[in-house]
Amino acid sequence: MQTDSPFNRLETASAGTVTIEIDGQPFTAREGDSVAAALLAAGAIPSRTTPVSASPRAPYCMMGVCFECLVEVDGLANVQGCMVQVAEGMKVRRQSGAREMTVGDFHEAV
Repeated sequence: MQTDSPFNRLETASAGTVTIEIDGQPFTAREGDSVAAALLAAGAIPSRTTPVSASPRAPYCMMGVCFECLVEVDGLANVQGCMVQVAEGMKVRRQSGAREMTVGDFHEAV
């Protein structure tokens, strides 16, 4: 996983680490970081592309307002990465374009 990130961390008291996967590649993240912060620290930019124009997007507000940090976490798509803390063994995938729909995504009309 690329680690030359423009995201610079402030030096703070040492935090523990967890190992997560980003697009199948292992990455050591700081315990307590959000998924979006881990993506930025890993240089995993863009974190998604838009469904219509495939424009690259990356975490922006880091507080759950802009929805630019949508990723797949442990098989669940469209998760706001800034609102979820990393956990040991977590699998994160960046989203590209429109989400693939499965049978379980549809609700039967009444």
